[in-house]
Amino acid sequence: MKKVFKYIEESLVMNSSYIVAAISGGPDSMALLNILIQLRDKYKFNIVCAHVNHNIRKESEQEKTFLENYCNKNNIIFEYMKIEKYNNNNFHDQSRKIRYNFFESIIEKYNSKYLFTAHHGDDLMETILMRITRGSNLNGYSGFQLKSKRENYTIIRPLIFTTKNEILEYDINNDIPYVIDKSNEKDCYTRNRYRKYILPFLKQENKNVHKKYIKFSQELYKYEKFVETTSLSALNKIYFNNTLDIEKFLELDILIQEKVLEKILQDTYTDLLQLINHKHIEVIINLVKSNRPNSLITLPNNIIIRKEYNHLKFERKQDNINKYKLKLKDKIVINNNIIEIVNECNDTSNNCIRLNSEEIKLPLYIRNRCIGDKIEVKGLNGTKKIKDIFINSKIGSKKRDEFPILVDSNDKILWLPGLKKSKYDKSKNEKYDIIVRYY
Repeated sequence: MKKVFKYIEESLVMNSSYIVAAISGGPDSMALLNILIQLRDKYKFNIVCAHVNHNIRKESEQEKTFLENYCNKNNIIFEYMKIEKYNNNNFHDQSRKIRYNFFESIIEKYNSKYLFTAHHGDDLMETILMRITRGSNLNGYSGFQLKSKRENYTIIRPLIFTTKNEILEYDINNDIPYVIDKSNEKDCYTRNRYRKYILPFLKQENKNVHKKYIKFSQELYKYEKFVETTSLSALNKIYFNNTLDIEKFLELDILIQEKVLEKILQDTYTDLLQLINHKHIEVIINLVKSNRPNSLITLPNNIIIRKEYNHLKFERKQDNINKYKLKLKDKIVINNNIIEIVNECNDTSNNCIRLNSEEIKLPLYIRNRCIGDKIEVKGLNGTKKIKDIFINSKIGSKKRDEFPILVDSNDKILWLPGLKKSKYDKSKNEKYDIIVRYY
């Protein structure tokens, strides 16, 4: 456990007032909570225990009570949610999404930088082995990392250096209470079978085999990051306005070709990525290499990929949706919304944007959304998907298709009127020569 303490102390705790920890009440997460308590007393930060009741076992209510009492006794903030119902048959996938949405809401509530989870070295081994057996990509085969950067926070898994047995020994030596989830013994769950039958064999071969898997994971991750950077660079040179330059695409290595298409499909499908697999990428590559100058294929969820000579266009089959793109001269009225260029505006909210014409390309346009739209949000590093902003803002699906978006002549998204401003927005004391107001 010394490595766990050392990593947290050297890397994290000194620059955060609140640390959120995902705690189930089992031996792994209670060991993590104990470690954070010891470091809290030394470095004076607050611990927020985020607990989710998955509502599938009768013991869950007792576990919630146990953990809440433990937190009250140890001066830990306790945040709780209960999943009342599931909407599809993929329990693990849906419960994970609900769980992490809850964690993110708690992180935002306390303005925290970190989410700590209790994943350990044995968990990493199980994940890698399962993905090798099931099939995945380079990133998937690497399992999970010690540290994963999200948009507004970082996930930390400090127990990755340890095994399950080491954690149990730590719990015993430190009189740490915990609850036992008996479903972890059932062979009906894939992960349990790997845990019970495969890992013991590997540990007989090498008692420190988990360290080999950590090294394996780190090496794959480095290669994945290199491929990711190379692919993103290529994508930015050959893909504009949902259109791929086929001639430049074919100059790429086959691995980068596949990764470029992967990225395009990720932006296209976002929350519906389960509809897409490697066979769809193969179909797209076959379309690109086809001798036919004009042809198309249809992918799941009404996505159309159209080949037109040297261009490959990614489109969504539209039903009763009027696409528009209007030049903003003075004022535009769309669906009872007014967007106009004004001389003055004291408003600093998302209903007004100030722009420097030297940083953008005029004229300005108002259009509705396109597949894969992203905005460089003011105050954030990187981009955010327009679809995600609409979902977070609870904009209905029909309104999303009609919602006005301000772009420049390079189709760079500058503003979602009333919702989000891009990094091109200027404060009152900065240089600007264009003011656009929305109401």
